[in-house]
Amino acid sequence: MSDRDRPARRCRSATRCRALFTILAVCACSAAAQTKPAPFRVLAIAERGGLHRPFVDAAKAWLDREGKSDFSVDYIENTDTIDETLLARYSLFLQLNYPPYAWTPVAARAFRASIEQGSIGWIGFHHATLLGEFDGYPMWQWFSDFMGGIRFKDYIATFVSGTVHVESASHPVMKGLGSTFTIENEEWYTYDRSPRRNVRVLASVDESSYTPPTTKKMGDHPVVWTNEHVKARNVYIFMGHHAELFQNPAFVTIFHNSILWAAGRN
Repeated sequence: MSDRDRPARRCRSATRCRALFTILAVCACSAAAQTKPAPFRVLAIAERGGLHRPFVDAAKAWLDREGKSDFSVDYIENTDTIDETLLARYSLFLQLNYPPYAWTPVAARAFRASIEQGSIGWIGFHHATLLGEFDGYPMWQWFSDFMGGIRFKDYIATFVSGTVHVESASHPVMKGLGSTFTIENEEWYTYDRSPRRNVRVLASVDESSYTPPTTKKMGDHPVVWTNEHVKARNVYIFMGHHAELFQNPAFVTIFHNSILWAAGRN
């Protein structure tokens, strides 16, 4: 080959390389687009006022940022529109402090069927275990059983901080957490019994760590759990009284993990 031919050959070789790289890049982008899960839909029922409104507002802002292109959230403030047709449109149901009473009969039946059949995931916060007779409504026994057979007993109105121990580190909801974390200034609930016999406990609070100390204690006190006796992926997260929780890395990690797991994305 003459010296005059070498530049032209190098040029043709470089052109072929650039074309090959372009093809590979297009294929990689196409493969990524094919493997990325489609966005999913979330239905959230939220208290519309009262002491928990700041938490709900902070949750909405956080969900807007968290969802981006992965999921979208529709909000309702009562159960009037809930039926099987509505729930069938969603992958996940969030109960943002909405209590387990004052549901319409249609909504209660549709929710129960969806949980038992596993057609929707569920995450409940804080007020979702206000189980008993409130505001003239009877206790929803099925929901009590769903939550491990508990009844609301009392709460620490003075608010205390506590150390939470991770019990099921291998569960996807607990991914990325250490063995313990602190929840500050929370309105800890107590129940008539521990749900442990009927649920899988993911985390529990060490009541001896309460600061300041209080006499309102349960003994065995789970605070994050899942009921594996139903088909739906479900998580109850006790924390949820105040907006500052969204500044707590452990809390937002649990929330993030729970969304992906309960919606069937990991």
